[in-house]
Amino acid sequence: MTLNADETIRQIEEAPTYAPSIPVSNVQEMVKKEPWQVPQRYVRSQEEMDKIIDMSHLSSEIPVIDLSLLSCGNKEELLKLDAACKEWGFFQLVNHGVPKEVLQRMKNSAAEFFELPVEEKNKFAMPPNDIQGYGHAYVVSEEQILDWSDALIYVVYPTHYRKLHLWPNTPEGFKEIIEAYSSEVKRVGEELLSSLSMIMGMQKHALLEVHKELVQALRVNYYPPCSSPDQVLGLSPHSDTSTISILMQDDDVSGLEIRHTGGWVPVTPISDALVVNVGDVIEMWSNGKYKSIEHRAVTNKNKGRFSHASFLFPHDEVEVEPLDLMVDDQRPKMYRRVRYGDFLRQSMNMKMNGKAHVDGAKIN
Repeated sequence: MTLNADETIRQIEEAPTYAPSIPVSNVQEMVKKEPWQVPQRYVRSQEEMDKIIDMSHLSSEIPVIDLSLLSCGNKEELLKLDAACKEWGFFQLVNHGVPKEVLQRMKNSAAEFFELPVEEKNKFAMPPNDIQGYGHAYVVSEEQILDWSDALIYVVYPTHYRKLHLWPNTPEGFKEIIEAYSSEVKRVGEELLSSLSMIMGMQKHALLEVHKELVQALRVNYYPPCSSPDQVLGLSPHSDTSTISILMQDDDVSGLEIRHTGGWVPVTPISDALVVNVGDVIEMWSNGKYKSIEHRAVTNKNKGRFSHASFLFPHDEVEVEPLDLMVDDQRPKMYRRVRYGDFLRQSMNMKMNGKAHVDGAKIN
């Protein structure tokens, strides 16, 4: 991870920018100063909160997939993956091979970073023109209702996209821990893309090849406790603009919920499992056979929560549209061709709003 000045300059010059986000208050600091206050800018309308239908009885039905079986081509597990992507768009992944100590070090270091004084964290604040660094993403207007969370966001792969001047050097070794964790997630993601290629009727490496250069970003979310959790959301409902997303949850506090059969189903943590979801790119490549699913994060009164989301997506120049083998007379082409970099930035310049950005790519 040690770079000389010339290498650092080259990396900054070659790293793309994504989208600006309006700076807003630090939620964690706000809660420390006035734990019983919920500023109006975070309060959701009664209508929005009344629409919430609790489907927690379905939590145990969210599919669990075994990566060790997928990776050796087990047909039964591939069929389970196909069903999970069609019926849920989400699944929990076990036997993924990421060492427990790698998972735990990432959790510990992220928690240590968020406990630093705000002045120290702000040394790594997002610049005005991008969302890499510490702060908030997807804030596009002064009137927008805000999410009850703070975030740390980085592009990790390819390595020349890294903006290392924004990577924290506290706690000690944090950069190397991000590297170790993200490297393992990249391996898991590539194995999953191979399995997705096969269930879509293609050669094993087809999806990896069509990415041109696999890009991987990491977003660490911190959701502070909230005195009125029924009035706020930690993260607004949205689908991911990625190909796939891989999430590490806290083991002891839940908050992720997915939209299913008209309601919201909590994704109850399974110790050491990773949560995987289909992104918008797979929805478009599969011509809607596999759908990216809206999800959100809720808060609670008593305990803060972390989540570590990794997003795997194509190079900016890749043109995304339904693959030929996914289009036939029964399922005509549903999505127009989009340049991925344009699709990604257009979505980032909108507030999180369900699947509005994907609907914009539909032919009709």
